[in-house]
Amino acid sequence: MNWKARWPKNITDKKFPMFPRMIATSFGVGYLPVAPGTWGAILGVLLWLPLYLWTSPMVDFWITSLAIVIVGIAGTWASNESEKYWGKDPVVACVDETVGQWVSLLPLCMGVHIVPWWEILISLALFRIFDIYKPFGIRNLEKLPGGWGMMADDIAAGLLTALLLILLNLFILP
Repeated sequence: MNWKARWPKNITDKKFPMFPRMIATSFGVGYLPVAPGTWGAILGVLLWLPLYLWTSPMVDFWITSLAIVIVGIAGTWASNESEKYWGKDPVVACVDETVGQWVSLLPLCMGVHIVPWWEILISLALFRIFDIYKPFGIRNLEKLPGGWGMMADDIAAGLLTALLLILLNLFILP
């Protein structure tokens, strides 16, 4: 199903409280009209990048991990709330893409050096491919109820991306 088909008809529903709406839409980037999931993932990279550039790998890893847990829990709740107002898995609720992107970036935090910029782009591209096509049973995770299903498939896509990045760095790159 394409993203236009999942665009909520009542996007400006004033009954949907602002706090869960802002979490669910990754602070509003979900309202961008073309490919909101991609914008949610890009926001994940943009929020992560200063941490990556200006902290040690250990600090980066632990703060990213903590953000995944905190925003993952809040995002699951907010995504569940979004379904009450906007229907099943609304495309504007893209916090799951933000969290999934952070999961995919975790291997890049583990080195003792700055990885080439293109590895960050590979992380973004692979994550979006796995999130869109949902290989290896990832699609089945969408069947979980409410926000759990919305979040679980993106976390799985992030884990698959992270695994490929680890393999890339172990066996292909020096």
